[in-house]
Amino acid sequence: MSISQFFSTLFLTVSSTFLGANTLAQVPEASGICFIKEAEELIVVNDEGWIYRLSMKGKILEKKYLGKYDLEGVVYEQTSDTLLLAVENTNSILVVQAKSFAILKEVKIDGFYNGEQLLKGSKKEGIEAIALHEGKIYLSNQSHKKNNSFVFQIDTLQNAEAKIVQIMQHGYVDVAGLCFHNGFLYMTSDEKNLLIKYDLKNNKTIQEIKLPKSAQEGICFDDKNNLYIADDEGKILKYTTKKLGLHE
Repeated sequence: MSISQFFSTLFLTVSSTFLGANTLAQVPEASGICFIKEAEELIVVNDEGWIYRLSMKGKILEKKYLGKYDLEGVVYEQTSDTLLLAVENTNSILVVQAKSFAILKEVKIDGFYNGEQLLKGSKKEGIEAIALHEGKIYLSNQSHKKNNSFVFQIDTLQNAEAKIVQIMQHGYVDVAGLCFHNGFLYMTSDEKNLLIKYDLKNNKTIQEIKLPKSAQEGICFDDKNNLYIADDEGKILKYTTKKLGLHE
């Protein structure tokens, strides 16, 4: 480790501790995370095609290589007991069995909406995160420009190709993490090191929290008011919402 890397890691550790975080686990290039309440476990994916099952104490219970997929997000679908994985390099969603991690299918996303191409084929302009709310699937794209950064909803995974049915421009750049909690959308801006609580119905920001400079990729909440962040630098960070200053 170089001197600059050492001080960068030290800064992240000190800053995160100040906000009430601790490093729950070490997962290389972690890019997405979700909580499964029924199993009391966390699922983590990384951008090298690996999926991990973690205990709530951070122990790696299982890991599996799914293939050459740039996995950028994961969410649990309770009704079908499946995991939906956002794949950036192909702009698609992998549907995976929650218990076995077996791949059931891959559904491509049509990148066009109202005749305009919103999702590009390059790695730097693909999908970055995935979330579920009231049976609807939401994703975010990667963009460092506000006017090109948005959350979008797709129709269904029952067809060979999913279509974009709605887009929501929120005014933030590089949104790399998405999840819903208590009816609100939570986003992380990797570039700005922000956690954003957002009212999607009224299209307005409720709260912004400045996070330590790191590589926030995925986010999720458990049922005990804890927030987890998948950090692309190889950590799963755990915050208490109280110490983070998050208004519930």
